[in-house]
Amino acid sequence: MENTIDILHCDANNFYASVEACKDPSLKGKNLAVCGDPEKRHGIVLAKSEGAKSLGVKTGDTVREAMRKCPDIILLPPDFKSYQHYSEKLYDIYTSYTDRVESFGLDECWLDVKGSHSLFGSSEAIAEDIRRRAREELGLTVSVGISFTKVFAKLGSDLKKPDAQTVIDRENYKTVAWPLPVEDILMVGRSAKTFLHSVGILTIGDLAKADPRLIKSKMGQPGLALIEHANGIEKDEVKHYYEKRTPESIGNGATAARDLSNEEECNSFISALSERVAARLRRHSLRACGVNLTLKFNDLSVVGKQCRCGYPTASATDLIALSMELFHALWKKGVSKPLRAITVTAIHLFQATDYAQTSLLGDDTVSDKNTRLEQSIDLIREKYGSDAIIRGNLIKEFFEVDDKYDEESKPFRRQ
Repeated sequence: MENTIDILHCDANNFYASVEACKDPSLKGKNLAVCGDPEKRHGIVLAKSEGAKSLGVKTGDTVREAMRKCPDIILLPPDFKSYQHYSEKLYDIYTSYTDRVESFGLDECWLDVKGSHSLFGSSEAIAEDIRRRAREELGLTVSVGISFTKVFAKLGSDLKKPDAQTVIDRENYKTVAWPLPVEDILMVGRSAKTFLHSVGILTIGDLAKADPRLIKSKMGQPGLALIEHANGIEKDEVKHYYEKRTPESIGNGATAARDLSNEEECNSFISALSERVAARLRRHSLRACGVNLTLKFNDLSVVGKQCRCGYPTASATDLIALSMELFHALWKKGVSKPLRAITVTAIHLFQATDYAQTSLLGDDTVSDKNTRLEQSIDLIREKYGSDAIIRGNLIKEFFEVDDKYDEESKPFRRQ
């Protein structure tokens, strides 16, 4: 088999913190952490500089933990508009080499450069040029993994940081990738890691040689895909950057200004989140056929549940009703702990112009009326402000959603 390595994974190093240093050059080389506002109970580290990272500061640490590890750390609030701006500039660089660019968030993406060699040279040369341009044009550093699959390219970009590139090809992947911890491979999260460790699968090599029947019995088809990925087998191609794609979900989550301890408060909170989700669905001409509700209690434990709508909708009224059904299944008065945060997510999405199964009971007709009514409300809010029309149960001082923590911004993983 030809040893082609045409897939690149580009990862902007310490992206949020690096952008802050680009905005204010006096911060370069200092220990930084971009954090949420502790007063609004978002007091966790979203990103950190290389210096802070070397002292043990991790994404997901509380502000107190970060300050204990690094007493001279400089804490900065997030500036998502600037992060979006720099991200767009990075993608301008990536798309100058190929139109096969697939986003994995503001700071990461894959490139397929097999059609670019005649113009720009080898994959290694393209990766080196991308890194040079990111430094010179934007003041950012980028680590690049170069491989024959997306999973191994992603793994390669994680191996050497900052400002480095790593090749994982068909000749060396067993020596480079297989000795690494199994949780280093894409899509192995905490629960998967716990199961794999429990059956003696500690490395990527162990996963590659695992019994498919055992893995499938616990993890289903995704588990079999993990075994293939560990063996360098992958059918998923890098998508075209300019291809219009329907997102898998649209959600909004928020941390309450104080713990939510009764159904009325939770209903108001869920209503506000559902309004935001529904407005985004309508803005992008999407409909949802399902809802997922996630509750975070004040002891930081998390539960979630999802259900199907039975008919497509972009109506907040529908999302609220479905979310409250899920809420009652997850939260019991007098038994459950108070809630710290809630997330409402619309799932099973499709474009509103696409065909969809209608309800035989006529529920979808009511939903369409609700959606059209709320579209009219969208126009009024656009003209006179978001507070021009609000639901009666949203007039609550305790409810506070910070736009900076919208789920449209992909959170960094803990590392």
